[in-house]
Amino acid sequence: MSQRQKRRKQRMEAKNEELKHKRATLRYLRIAPRKVRAVANIIRGKKLEDALAILEFTRRSAAAPLAKMLKAALANATNAENIDVDSLKIKEIQVDQGPTIKRYRPRAMGRATLVQKKTSHVSVLLEDAES
Repeated sequence: MSQRQKRRKQRMEAKNEELKHKRATLRYLRIAPRKVRAVANIIRGKKLEDALAILEFTRRSAAAPLAKMLKAALANATNAENIDVDSLKIKEIQVDQGPTIKRYRPRAMGRATLVQKKTSHVSVLLEDAES
């Protein structure tokens, strides 16, 4: 490995270490990604306390798991560093599709149709609002 590659690897590790504590992931959520994205778009870019307040009164099934994930990200950030909780905002929230669970449903005349139960992977990254 060349010196250039070593320096690049060290920079990437330092950057990942810095962001690791302000991040949270939610994997294999049994809600379709399209439905989770609708809720994620509402809170994207908001301050953390505002996002939690919005999710508390949002009547969508994805609101409760997203609120729980934001609280986990807040705990990760406060345990690792001395961060002002009021200054945190959602820098990035990403919803990806997870594996699809396939089931079959009986239909008329002995047929069966495929039922796809989709899952979601959600990741959130917090940042200081002052920076």
